[in-house]
Amino acid sequence: MNPIRILAIAAAVAGAALGAAGQDQPGGKKVRVGFAQIGAESDWRKANTESIKSEAAARGVDLKFSDAQQKQENQIKAIRAFVAQGVDVIAFSPVVETGWEPVLKECKRAGIPVILTDRAVDTQDPSLYVTFIGADFVEEGRRAANWVVKAVGSSANIAELQGTPGSAPAIDRKKGFEEVIKAHPGLKITKSQSGEFTRAKGKEVMESFLKSPEGKQINVLFAHNDDMALGAIQAIEEAGLKPGVDIKIVSIDAVRAAFEAMIAGKLNCTVECNPLLGPQLFDAVEAVMAKKELPRRIVTKESVFEQSGAAATIKDRKY
Repeated sequence: MNPIRILAIAAAVAGAALGAAGQDQPGGKKVRVGFAQIGAESDWRKANTESIKSEAAARGVDLKFSDAQQKQENQIKAIRAFVAQGVDVIAFSPVVETGWEPVLKECKRAGIPVILTDRAVDTQDPSLYVTFIGADFVEEGRRAANWVVKAVGSSANIAELQGTPGSAPAIDRKKGFEEVIKAHPGLKITKSQSGEFTRAKGKEVMESFLKSPEGKQINVLFAHNDDMALGAIQAIEEAGLKPGVDIKIVSIDAVRAAFEAMIAGKLNCTVECNPLLGPQLFDAVEAVMAKKELPRRIVTKESVFEQSGAAATIKDRKY
């Protein structure tokens, strides 16, 4: 019997959700999913890609994968190519929030449902995508700021390494962070610039921060991701300072390298942003193929990790 028919019977009897056998359409035809990834700019993104590819393989999904190399125009080209190929579902992590309506309307006209992962889009038409799976970036910013308040009290000169300009995590993490520190007038962001979510750019920007007139007063660094924080740590050390001591550092993602930096005493705190979205993505794909209704927003579960617990926690990290 065809796997999809077996599942349909099981669901009718037990009320179960569509499971791992849901990758085949009637007639044994594999579900085809087009995924347009941002790039490979960080350890987080690499783990995210691996999670998506491995989960697709495990479920027998025919995955069409594209790496946009952090360029929106490349993602748009990839999505149009997926439409031309007639895939069943399109999923992507948008480089930036705006500028997607024309290509999403093309997907809608073609009858191809769209799932957003990791990052959202800014659109006036909510029918252009089915659901958004990802973290609450505003809450991540709040968690980072709450750690700063706990760690240094109500007075600090903060340097901020922002993510890619116009991207959802950069906008929302900044928003959440500022929402908390505005209640503490002594916590001031004295330097803020994009490090483009990369280690190299994070190092470059931190070097410029430290050489600026305000550089000697910086005693806290908030980095929108771990890779930028790791680059900044190099810059701080090269300037003759002790990262994690002279400058307290909090970042976001909770990749393995961040735990290694915490164990070394160079990073103080990392706020988790879980990249392992493959299972949730393909659960959603299966639900879409079964014509089941999905919530508009699916939030991933995340934690906050401090230096004191890093050695005990690193063994459980999968990325």
